[in-house]
Amino acid sequence: SSSSGDEALRDKRAWILSRGLPKQKPIEGVKQVVVVASGKGGVGKSTTAVNIALALAANDSAKEVGLLDADIYGPSIPKMMNLKGNPELTPKNLMRPLKNYGIACMSMGFLIEETAPVVWRGLMVMSAVEKLLRQVDWGQLDYLVIDMPPGTGDVQLSVSQNIPIAGAVIVSTPQDVALLDAHKGAEMFRKVHVPVLGLVQNMSVFQCPKCKHETHIFGDDGVRDLAKTLGLDILGDIPLHVNIRETCDSGQPVVISQPQSDAAKAYLEIAMEIVRRLPVAPA
Repeated sequence: SSSSGDEALRDKRAWILSRGLPKQKPIEGVKQVVVVASGKGGVGKSTTAVNIALALAANDSAKEVGLLDADIYGPSIPKMMNLKGNPELTPKNLMRPLKNYGIACMSMGFLIEETAPVVWRGLMVMSAVEKLLRQVDWGQLDYLVIDMPPGTGDVQLSVSQNIPIAGAVIVSTPQDVALLDAHKGAEMFRKVHVPVLGLVQNMSVFQCPKCKHETHIFGDDGVRDLAKTLGLDILGDIPLHVNIRETCDSGQPVVISQPQSDAAKAYLEIAMEIVRRLPVAPA
């Protein structure tokens, strides 16, 4: 019958697809991986990833945290974490992460000149991602935060299919154009069976430093509306504040340099929400 033929065809397709997927293998020494992603660039994803990593460590000093910059074309973690230099190699020929503020960091930015463009095709990018995932000696980490490149392309799929991910955090501004891509990002993770922990509404409101009047420059609560559509939670709101930008540009992220500020407290609360939603870590 035609229905049994259709079923057989679906089974064959599923089998072919399953053969093409790499088997997930944990990163040695890493208990849980959290990816920070966005559908669109320019929404403050890397700033959020950096401050979340620092907040995870600040909330629990007993936890070891790492930060992996998976944005091959536009690595920004070295500048934001105030790190320069080339990683040393271990006797096993693994790269040692560079460390600042207690966070172990790895980025393509450590392996190329700061102003050198990465003019690579997809296969070379995938090879670089594989090296950053597999050829780094992370030691023992409770959390590895991965700053993903924007979009839903090869890097996102490769990371999602190669390593077990405890959860994804989607960052977006409330702007309609950004929300469209954030929606796609959340759906992509669901398709590759990565749990989405929730959304972060970034640049949610601007408060005038003189008169204290608040303006929703990128729109009002758009991410909250998207969260309802997707059946997800909002992990927190980050205001549009010059201190957040200035501190990251100077390599002193706000969670470290201004821990009592409202912005730092927002990141600390988001980190707590992330931990609450993570599955129980392996011993």
